[in-house]
Amino acid sequence: MYAYQIVNWTVFLSVAAGVAATLTGLIFVAVSINLSRILEFPPLADRAAESILQMFAALIVSICGLLPGQSGLVLGIEFAAIGLLLWVLQTLLMYRSFSPEHPRPIPSVVLSQLATLPFLIAGISLGMTTFGGLYWLALGIILSITVGVSNAWVLLVEILR
Repeated sequence: MYAYQIVNWTVFLSVAAGVAATLTGLIFVAVSINLSRILEFPPLADRAAESILQMFAALIVSICGLLPGQSGLVLGIEFAAIGLLLWVLQTLLMYRSFSPEHPRPIPSVVLSQLATLPFLIAGISLGMTTFGGLYWLALGIILSITVGVSNAWVLLVEILR
């Protein structure tokens, strides 16, 4: 029953919010340090935006989950809306930055797309109280952090090679 009781997830969500906020700052630092190099290669600017969006979504769902007194249905609607919006924005950024001359590695694209969907699934699942509930939210946050760290590495280190 823990999968549907948000009160049992407050410590996880508090830690996730702190991690997401820290990684968002790291991505901003990476962009500011290497801004001229990033602007030389336009797809990287969109990838930086994707990373910021991913971390921001993890931060927002964590904060929404920490708001007191919300029903599972209301929280589910919030998570689903955030997940859907994130997926749409990520997909638009990927489409806009597509470059046949400099293709993005397929695993990077797949991971970024997969990281958005658990938020949507968590919202639907929580609202319906079936199919895993908040465990999907945990997966989304973990995948978002993975995407953020991976992209921060590219923006900080790989761009200089």
